[in-house]
Amino acid sequence: MAGLTLSSPLTGGAQTGFTSPTYTLVTDIAPDTNGKQVAVSALGGTQTGVTIHSVASPFTVTFVRPKAFKALGQINPVTGLLASVPKNQWKAITRKGVTPLAGQPFSLMNVSTTFDIPAGADTADNANVRAAIAAHIGSLWQLSAALGDSAVSGVM
Repeated sequence: MAGLTLSSPLTGGAQTGFTSPTYTLVTDIAPDTNGKQVAVSALGGTQTGVTIHSVASPFTVTFVRPKAFKALGQINPVTGLLASVPKNQWKAITRKGVTPLAGQPFSLMNVSTTFDIPAGADTADNANVRAAIAAHIGSLWQLSAALGDSAVSGVM
């Protein structure tokens, strides 16, 4: 996963109440052997109340690839169709310790994006694989503040 390397500092998406949020990253050991992980060691911009990574309050970003890539099976000789199309799953996971109630210990919040890519699409239709990922990330980036507002207000 040589290509999945975040540069530091990482510029955060817009959020209500934050001004130019940035995150200084340090390399960490991913919990999965097929993963890469970074931890947030410092903050930039205005992010009042935000904590950096610690044992009690983790703040990590992890990317995980499939342990074993799946390949397409044989085409049915009668129908000419594939019996099934296995998926290769990639994940991006952000873990952050959050306070559920003042005076209480941190609780772990998980934000996950899963990519279930049909085997074979990486070579037969890589442009549309890239387009789906680009649109997904673009929509999250565009809606960053709105998603934060919805997460804390409950209104979508």
